Amino acid sequence: MRGNFRVGLVGLWVALGFAGLVSGEGTVHRNAYATMMYMGTPRDYEFYIATRVMLKSLGKLKVDADLVVIASMDMPLHWIRALEEEDGAKVMRVENIKNPYGSQSNFDWRFKLTLNKLYAWKLVDYDRVVMLDADNLFQDKTDELFQCGQFCAVFINPCIFHTGLFVLQPSMEVFNDMMHELEIGRSNPDGADQGFIGSYFPDLLDKPMFHPPQNSTKLDGYYRLPLGYQMDASYYYLKLRWNVPCGPNSVITFPGAPWLKPWYWWSWPVLPLGIDWHKQRLQTLGYGAEMPIVWIQAIFYLGVMAVARLARPSLSKLCYRREEKSIFFIQTGFKLIAMWSILAAYVVPFFLTPNTIHPVIGWSLYLLGALSFSCIAVNLFLLPMLPVLVPWLGILGALVVMAYPWYSDGVVRALSLFGYAFCYSPFLWVSFVKIMSSLHVSLEREAFLPRLSETASPSGLNKLY
Repeated sequence: MRGNFRVGLVGLWVALGFAGLVSGEGTVHRNAYATMMYMGTPRDYEFYIATRVMLKSLGKLKVDADLVVIASMDMPLHWIRALEEEDGAKVMRVENIKNPYGSQSNFDWRFKLTLNKLYAWKLVDYDRVVMLDADNLFQDKTDELFQCGQFCAVFINPCIFHTGLFVLQPSMEVFNDMMHELEIGRSNPDGADQGFIGSYFPDLLDKPMFHPPQNSTKLDGYYRLPLGYQMDASYYYLKLRWNVPCGPNSVITFPGAPWLKPWYWWSWPVLPLGIDWHKQRLQTLGYGAEMPIVWIQAIFYLGVMAVARLARPSLSKLCYRREEKSIFFIQTGFKLIAMWSILAAYVVPFFLTPNTIHPVIGWSLYLLGALSFSCIAVNLFLLPMLPVLVPWLGILGALVVMAYPWYSDGVVRALSLFGYAFCYSPFLWVSFVKIMSSLHVSLEREAFLPRLSETASPSGLNKLY
């Protein structure tokens, strides 16, 4: 009787909490690939795009499983509709799990809501779930993972397994116990899902390696997954090729610096694997959301160059030329403004370029923007064009050096880039000297207007230069 009551409760929870997770449309799958999305960081949109690309990539591989997104309640509805209608995902709306580790000295605010990942254990309508982070890049389908046991993960670090991909058997009992452990303050080295789950399964390193049974049966117990299911991108950069002998080379993960994730346009050719992620996006989601912004910016930059050239002004006139100490400070300040303007010409376009656009388009738009704003500095301060564009040419050359596809390994690539930077640095110094010299000559040759604080004086007492 008690068993029937529990079954009834689970059935009611599935009907109400899943919001249609298992519908009558299409094939009913026994397993699922799941990921999570939450709001509250400056990079919400980037992870939304990354999640969609990963889901579409899994759909393209024709995986025999449902695609599930564990989404926080504050996620925009049009994002929910896109995930469901365009990507074929089933969305489970959840309340954010309060993170009790925020007071730890090493806590990173980026991971405040990553404990939402624990909701994967509530997906009890599935036999097995492969839980994923958005920065996974699938090379091949990995449905054999559904044969693994109650918990399975990859040890990227020799002693700590990685929670960017792991297999679990959903269980309300395990979920409730995890919530209890959060309440009593189980130790968590980093305050995020990585530290908590690692603490909850402390003995995984001693478990056997997973090898999928040939008869497609599901295993029981805990297993380590071969490294081929979570190939750290940093392994690639030393040899510029994959050399992971244990397990299939199926999934690439990018657990490094947050601003070098593969979906950012500047990640390639800085990190060569970035282009692989964008190939998948090009084949699946495309870039329709960003292209209108790209065209608007490109037209704006071209217009700025045209206006700057047609309205080439004379150098601003500052004050009567007098043998006063203030003239030195005025001229020095003027030179600083000119140099900051040139620096801004190279910095501002970087932040204006849409973050998730294709790298070829992103770098082209950035270089066009830098050229456009450099033209403003050239025409405003009457500077020679070539010295101002020496950094522009240097950036272009560095991109060519990094994108060269025939390096024997990553060490040769790094040395080539270092050699290029060393050889190009004298050109940067000469251009700086040339710009400063041009500014000094311009200041010496230009006429000056009265200072604002001074009334007009008899013309006989002052001589315009």
